[in-house]
Amino acid sequence: METRVQRLFLGAPLKSTIGSLALSFVCGSSLSFAQEEVGNNPGLDRVITPDTERREIRQARVDTEDFEIGVFAGALNVEDFGTNAVGGLRLAYHVSEDFFMEANYALSTTRETSFEKLSGSTVILTDDQRDLSYYNLSVGYNLFPGEIFISDKYAFNSNFYLIAGVGNTNFADDEHFTYNLGVGFRFYATDWIAVHIDMRDHVFEHDLLGEDQVVNNLEAHAGITFFF
Repeated sequence: METRVQRLFLGAPLKSTIGSLALSFVCGSSLSFAQEEVGNNPGLDRVITPDTERREIRQARVDTEDFEIGVFAGALNVEDFGTNAVGGLRLAYHVSEDFFMEANYALSTTRETSFEKLSGSTVILTDDQRDLSYYNLSVGYNLFPGEIFISDKYAFNSNFYLIAGVGNTNFADDEHFTYNLGVGFRFYATDWIAVHIDMRDHVFEHDLLGEDQVVNNLEAHAGITFFF
C-alpha cells in the first residue's frame, strides 16, 4: 500500500517536469522559427507606415447668387443687309444648375443691300429705317458643365449650353416676331465674373424686297457678366 502511494506522489512531479520540458521545447522552437523569419525578412521587425504627401484641396469659389447681368458686343449678319456691329445687354436668372432664363436687348445699324449698291439710285430704306433693335426671352440648358485647367495650379469652371427663345425685332419701321436659337460657352473667370461667347440665329419674316421671305440672321458675340 505504501509503495503505491509513493509511486502516486512521486509520479506527479515527474509528469509535471516532463510536461514543462516539452512545453519549453515547443515554445523554444516557435521562438527560434519566428526569429529566423525576422532575420530573413528585416521589414517584419517594424511597422510599415505609408509615406503619403497630403495635398491641400480648395473648393471652387462660385457665387451662390442666381442673377447674372452684363453686356455683349459682336457682329450681326442681317440677310440681304450685310454684316453689322451689334451690342446689347443680357440679364439671366439661373433656375437650377441645369436650366436658366435669359433676356437680351441689342442694337445694330444695317448697310445697303447689294441691289442698292449696284443700282446707284434705288433706295429701299432710309437711314432711320436701317436701325435695327431686338429683344427676346430665352431658355438655356447647360449641356456640358466642366472645368478648364490652366497649368497645374488653376482650374476654372465652365459651361457649354444650348439656348432658344422668342422675341421681337424692330426693323424698317416694322415689328417682326422673331425666334432665336443657338449655342454658347460660359467661362467663370472669378467667383462672380463670367465671360460668354455665343452664336445665335434670329429668324423672322419680312417683305422688304417685294415678297414675303423668312430670313436667317446669324449673330456672333462675346460678353462679360456679373453675378449678384
